[in-house]
Amino acid sequence: MGKAKHKTAGIAVDKLSQEQALAELKWLAAEIARHDALYYRSDSPEISDADYDLLRRRNEQIEARFPSLRRSDSPSIKVGAAPGDGFGKVRHRVPMLSLGNAFSDDDVVDFVARIRRFLGLNEDQPLNITAEPKIDGLSISLRYDDGRLVEASTRGDGTEGENVTANVMTMPAIPETLNGRDLPTSIDIRGEIFMAHADFQKLNADQQAAGAKIFANPRNAAAGSLRQLDPSVTAQRPLRFFAYAWGEAQFLPGDTQTAVIDAFKNWGLPTNPEQRLCENAEQLIAYYREMELKRATLGYDIDGIVYKVDRLDYQERLGFVSRAPRWAVAHKFPAEQATTVLNDIEIQVGRTGALTPVAKLEPVTVGGVVVSNATLHNEDEIARKDVRIGDTVVVQRAGDVIPQIVSVILEKRPDGAEPFAFPTVCPACGSHAVREKDEKTGKLDAVRRCTGGLICPAQRVERLKHFVSRTAFDIDGLGDKSIQAFYDDGLIQSPPDIFTLEARDQRALKKLKDREGWGSQSARKLFTAIDARREIPLDRFIFALGIRHVGETTAKVLARSYGDITTFKTAMIAAAEGTESEAWLDLNNIDGIGETVAAAIVEFFAEPHNVKVVDELLTDVEPQPLEAVAAASPVTGKSVVFTGTLENKSRSEAKAQAERLGAKVAGSVSKKTDYVVAGADAGSKLTKARDLGVAVLTEDEWDELISRQP
Repeated sequence: MGKAKHKTAGIAVDKLSQEQALAELKWLAAEIARHDALYYRSDSPEISDADYDLLRRRNEQIEARFPSLRRSDSPSIKVGAAPGDGFGKVRHRVPMLSLGNAFSDDDVVDFVARIRRFLGLNEDQPLNITAEPKIDGLSISLRYDDGRLVEASTRGDGTEGENVTANVMTMPAIPETLNGRDLPTSIDIRGEIFMAHADFQKLNADQQAAGAKIFANPRNAAAGSLRQLDPSVTAQRPLRFFAYAWGEAQFLPGDTQTAVIDAFKNWGLPTNPEQRLCENAEQLIAYYREMELKRATLGYDIDGIVYKVDRLDYQERLGFVSRAPRWAVAHKFPAEQATTVLNDIEIQVGRTGALTPVAKLEPVTVGGVVVSNATLHNEDEIARKDVRIGDTVVVQRAGDVIPQIVSVILEKRPDGAEPFAFPTVCPACGSHAVREKDEKTGKLDAVRRCTGGLICPAQRVERLKHFVSRTAFDIDGLGDKSIQAFYDDGLIQSPPDIFTLEARDQRALKKLKDREGWGSQSARKLFTAIDARREIPLDRFIFALGIRHVGETTAKVLARSYGDITTFKTAMIAAAEGTESEAWLDLNNIDGIGETVAAAIVEFFAEPHNVKVVDELLTDVEPQPLEAVAAASPVTGKSVVFTGTLENKSRSEAKAQAERLGAKVAGSVSKKTDYVVAGADAGSKLTKARDLGVAVLTEDEWDELISRQP
């Protein structure tokens, strides 16, 4: 399909060896993290939604077959994008999560089968599932108190979004007051803001007549219209809304998804009339086919179908897995394609030194969006497809992202077109660019990387951009352009320079306020924003360091496991003493932390330069411990290991329940383990627990323990 592939990508998951699975999971974690960074932090994605989803799907399939190999940085938690500048921020009381994806009929059948297995339902027991179009718009959360709209916020990064209350108040489609007598005192209504095709075409015609911005597609138009700093502009835009979910609520007006959505409609909220209740996978697939044919006549954009388990008690039992609910899935429509000419190939250098080729295309409209760039992934992919400058190529996209090149139309190749010679030196700093060799297989890595490290301007700047990005330090006013300008002028060369900027500015002959594009007010706002980040959650601090293989999920795991920065840093330095050290063993015993991740963390802290940067940061920054993730319970803060076959629930359900109660689920038994919950056929973990004197509980004893009042 034109996307980057691991050397084992062509091997069926059920044919992978454990060693192959371990290597591919490592590659997938790094590759998906790279695309997450491009999409969420740099606004410069390189692959389509379809290719991104396929990478995640492959990762999930391998993890399902090899659960013991699941990495702590497993790419199954990322949700949305961080909130932008210009609006206040709202922390969602209940996170706005993303959905897992299905791409085929078999995936839908598997989804229903997984639900039945998890819940322990026989085939003759009913399992109703709702189906509804997946609107291609902007997710929104509406807070109603005593039936009145009091707050509206975008999804943002799933945890924190933008406060767009004033703008939403101007939308006729969203009622300011709900109808009905028996309303919850408070409830968060979730849904999608979108723009109809006809309204979009009229808006663009009006924009063109006024010499204003032309929107690429209805989704962009809806997002741009909602995120106006002047609400009167939003009021003039034809925005629509469908309610389909909820967050925090005093109570819910029903015990099924269908009943709650019906209540929303009775309260005066717009809901999608296309929603349907299905009884099995066959009916879900039939609905998908029906909507696929009906898609062009709906009058608004959809990019798939969403399936949700109808019973709310089943949803509660199923819970969530990383970034998505187990009880719902999005069945995506196929990507769209077009043909154009490849004008050039540009090499971009990323934060990790990776040299990535990007195709510069003759602009072409694909799926309603004009695109001019496409990913070429790496030099092997270019050679495999024999892509040459001047070629006519087939490009594919799904969603508003940079597309991929699917294939070359060889019969249209111009005379004299030469094979592309991939550079062996970094275009940013001139250092050698090499492909690392896998010590086990002897094969070269698909990615060529600059060896310049910190001397490479591309990497230094990207490291700084990562440090201040929305999911890291999130410093308002210090975006990519400012970082680049400050770096070019020598004002900020490393992260600690950010927190001494104001002091140095006071001594400088040319003040920040006197720079082009700045003034007294904007300079003061930046210094205030920097000061506001002198205290930051520990997980964000760890993530901001840019340690290889440490994503947001791993950073949170580390922050919860070690509690404070001093303990964490001391333990990581101690872990470098050897693989037999207690600190190394403790790090590897954390559920989901594998040797690859542990080695990367230890290697980071084994480098004196890195420790120096961290120490310099800590003179101006105080990382704060994470807030408790669950109310106090008898197992809050306890380390728990599950082993053997449980009878009352699956082991995955038991682990999810323990984590909701604030326990730390470990993958192996150590002297620091508080409880081992042993089911039938428990093996070596049970033996080790007894040898170490760790408390061993039966499943019933565990259920009794967690049911007690703290």
